[in-house]
Amino acid sequence: MPVAVGSYGQTQPNCFDRVKMGFMMGFAVGMAAGAMFGTFSCLRIGMRGRELMGGVGKTMMQSGGTFGTFMSIGMGIRC
Repeated sequence: MPVAVGSYGQTQPNCFDRVKMGFMMGFAVGMAAGAMFGTFSCLRIGMRGRELMGGVGKTMMQSGGTFGTFMSIGMGIRC
């Protein structure tokens, strides 16, 4: 199947670029959700200071990685 060429000679991104883009978008959304849910849950159990920052950061990375993985899988299926 030929690659569609847009105006000014630009080509469509290939499948790997789309999967990377899906991971980055999912990671960003997951980090935002992790910040909200992680802050709430850590404050609820009584964390303060350095312990709070570590707990929220861990939750942000976990949710970002998880959501980014699922978004990249979804973008890979669409290729």
